[in-house]
Amino acid sequence: MRELRIHGRGGQGAVIASEILAEAAFLAGAYVQAFPSFGSERRGAPVAAFFRMDDKPILVRTEVYQPDGVVVLDESLVTLGLANVTQGLKVGGFVLLNSSKEPEAFAHLGSFTVATVDASRIAVEHHLGSLTAPIVNTAILGALAALTGWVSLSHLEEAIRHHVPVKPEENVAAARKAFEMVKVLEAARAGR
Repeated sequence: MRELRIHGRGGQGAVIASEILAEAAFLAGAYVQAFPSFGSERRGAPVAAFFRMDDKPILVRTEVYQPDGVVVLDESLVTLGLANVTQGLKVGGFVLLNSSKEPEAFAHLGSFTVATVDASRIAVEHHLGSLTAPIVNTAILGALAALTGWVSLSHLEEAIRHHVPVKPEENVAAARKAFEMVKVLEAARAGR
C-alpha cells in the first residue's frame, strides 16, 4: 500500500488534489481512498488531505499517520513551522514542496528525498486562480507523477479533465509543465 498526506491551506485545492490523484490511480486499476481533515475550516487555515492506493482492497479507515510521502502546497507551512509535515514520514520517504527554491534549501527536513516545483508560478502562468491566490493542486500533481511514478501522466490528465470543470485544459497544461520541472534532491545523493 502507498500512502500520501497533502498539506495545504484552505482554498489551495488540497482536497481536490487527493480526489484527482485517487481517480487517476483508479483509472490505472488500483484500489484507492482519498479524504480530508479540516482544522478550523476557514480560507487560509492549514488543512490536510489523505490518499491511499493498493492493488488489493483497502480496509484501513484511519487518517494516514505513516505516509510514504508528503506534498506541501504552501512552503510557509514548513518555513514558519505551522505544520510538522514530516511527522510519521517513513524512512526513505519523500517531501514534495511547492517552492521556487532548490530542494537543497529544505535539506533540514531530514533524511528524506526532497523535491520542489514552483507550482504557484506555473498556476499563475496558466491563469489558475489569481496572482495572490494561485490554485496549485493540478500542477503539484504533475510533479508528484514525475517524482513517484505512482500514476501516469496520461491517467492524471484524464482524471483532471473529468474532475475539474473550470479550465480543464489549462489545468492539464499546468500538470504537464510541473511534470517536466520538478527538481529532486535524493537523500542518498545529499549524503544524509
